[in-house]
Amino acid sequence: MDTVKIEILGTGCKKCQQLEANAKQAVANLNLMAEVLHITDPVEIAMRGVMSTPAMAINGKVVSKGQVISPEQIQPLLQR
Repeated sequence: MDTVKIEILGTGCKKCQQLEANAKQAVANLNLMAEVLHITDPVEIAMRGVMSTPAMAINGKVVSKGQVISPEQIQPLLQR
């Protein structure tokens, strides 16, 4: 199985940290191999078309913007 690449896009605020924790929990719940990165560079975030943080990208595709989604909401996104 390939490793899933999850990127949290945000400045590192409390909501961004919570989204990162939720992503890690979703990965653990599904017993997946995943790399979780936190992108804090505002230019990089803007280049991906994200104007509202926190955001999350899975394998390069932005799947959530401007909200902290729960591990239960993240899990189906990881199974696609």
